[in-house]
Amino acid sequence: MVVCEVDKIASQVWRPYPTNSRPNKFQLAGTHRIIMIARRNFLIALSIGIAFDPVEATAAEPSATSFVEGIYAPYKDKNGNGNPVDTDAAVKRYFEPKLATLIIKDRNKAAKRGDISTLDMDPFIDAQDWDISAFDVALRDTAADKATATVSFKNLGKPTTVVLDLVKLREGWRIADINWGRKPTLRGLFSKR
Repeated sequence: MVVCEVDKIASQVWRPYPTNSRPNKFQLAGTHRIIMIARRNFLIALSIGIAFDPVEATAAEPSATSFVEGIYAPYKDKNGNGNPVDTDAAVKRYFEPKLATLIIKDRNKAAKRGDISTLDMDPFIDAQDWDISAFDVALRDTAADKATATVSFKNLGKPTTVVLDLVKLREGWRIADINWGRKPTLRGLFSKR
């Protein structure tokens, strides 16, 4: 008799459509089990999605090398404009915020005086004119989210080396300072004033 009772109960649990309108405790347990499994699968899928999301964002970011190569690529064209930093947007595109603010303030003060700004040459090549056919970029990590790029090239037949101190911000890589092998550096030009 016990076996028949168990069979009767088991058949009620697995029956897709109950014969009576009142759900019994076995039917509720089965429904609860299905909900828990669905919830578990959803949380696992969400966790996997969150875990792999930052990997895609990191892979899409340009590297420090490509940032520097992007700066110097326009100088290879003899009839090109290089990378002029004559607008606020251009300055903010290449320089970290504190240095960009110094450059913009200096330029605005010079314009009010009717004078030439402190940055009276192209900071990327340490000259006003150029004839560059090739450049070499050597990158070295100095700390977390910081690097130094040494850019070597011949400009108008003269060997030139420019060292860029880079910092990685939320927006991407930016220049924190430029050293032309002489004193002062780019930041030093503005800190004197």
